Amino acid sequence: MAHYQRMGDVPPKRHTQHRGPDGELYYEELMGEEGFSSDSSLLYHRHVPSALVDARPWALPEQATTANTPLLPRHLTPHLLFADAAGLVDAEAVAKTDAVTGRRLLLGNADVRIGYVVAGAPSPLYRNATGDECVFVEDGTALVETVFGDLVVGPGDYVVMPRATTHRWVPTGDAPLRLYAIEGNSHIGPPKRYLSRYGQLLEHAPYCERDLRPPTPPHEEEDRDYKADGGFEVYVKHRGSGPGAGGGLAGTVHVLPHHPFDVVGWDGCLYPYAFNVADFEPITGRVHQPPPVHQVFEGHNFVVCNFVPRKVDYHPLAVPVPYYHSNVDSDEVMFYVAGDYEARKGSGIGIGSITLHPGGYPHGPQPQAIEASLGAERFDELAVMVDTFRPLDLGEGGAACDDGAYAWTWAGGRAGG
Repeated sequence: MAHYQRMGDVPPKRHTQHRGPDGELYYEELMGEEGFSSDSSLLYHRHVPSALVDARPWALPEQATTANTPLLPRHLTPHLLFADAAGLVDAEAVAKTDAVTGRRLLLGNADVRIGYVVAGAPSPLYRNATGDECVFVEDGTALVETVFGDLVVGPGDYVVMPRATTHRWVPTGDAPLRLYAIEGNSHIGPPKRYLSRYGQLLEHAPYCERDLRPPTPPHEEEDRDYKADGGFEVYVKHRGSGPGAGGGLAGTVHVLPHHPFDVVGWDGCLYPYAFNVADFEPITGRVHQPPPVHQVFEGHNFVVCNFVPRKVDYHPLAVPVPYYHSNVDSDEVMFYVAGDYEARKGSGIGIGSITLHPGGYPHGPQPQAIEASLGAERFDELAVMVDTFRPLDLGEGGAACDDGAYAWTWAGGRAGG
């Protein structure tokens, strides 16, 4: 995200000596993308950022996937993954679940993994070394502590976390923290068509830099000597192979002698930020607009869109709900966050539902929803959509919460029963 920020104590010129009040030299770290050829930031640490005192394997949550065979549209109900026998939030289990190690993999391919978690406990320090993360806060509030500073987040926030950023999620408030996690194997940022050649968001973009919330200035966490206290553990997700590497991923716990949040200042164009979906300005027209007008972010071989409350098509003969469409090149995943989603009425879809419409399958509104939508002037709906350009497989969480009935709802039921 080429939007320059400067936080804390940095020297007048980069790659020059920078010392503290006691005369001690700070350690400069360049965090950059694409091998020194893209966005970067310079961070100034009190301690050597490369220092390790121990390492051990981390057994990741299950990352293996199974093919969507036979090819079917799916309706997933991820709320039930964290519910008790009565279908209510399992408060005792959630109180022990954190936003990193508790994620359940719903869908994934070689480019992106989509997970869900309901968390009540602080996460460990965490670094995703495989790609950027775009995490949508469905409900609850949290303090996201990072090496750059803190983000205070709540319902409707996207949190975009650059690859290899050390951070942790700390739930706040009384409600459980519900997160929809989109993990890329690439970088995630605004659509290129909305950016100038220098990286500024253009006038026709549905949001601008004013809507992005950078972290607070960095602050030092309490430090200690590892010899006495055992060091600071950072959970690292990274590429792997061989035994224990599910989905081509592996985990390692690095033990550091000093707290990684020892940054006194940083500047640059690479950092985590938050963006609230309420600040997305919807693009509408006289007739139904195609999904790309709802795009908010993109990664390699996938895009993220959001459908927000908006006025709808104003041609006198407009059909406000989507037309039937075949996903020739992509799989479509829709997470229904809030509101009244007109096109899915009669299908069993509700708040918290996730649908998968795979490539090779034509889909669209439930038949009765078309007539019911005629004359509508506004849709009160909120949904997050991920379109991928490789087929998505089912993760263990997705397989566990598939309702098994959605594919037959357009025909009124499955033949033979």
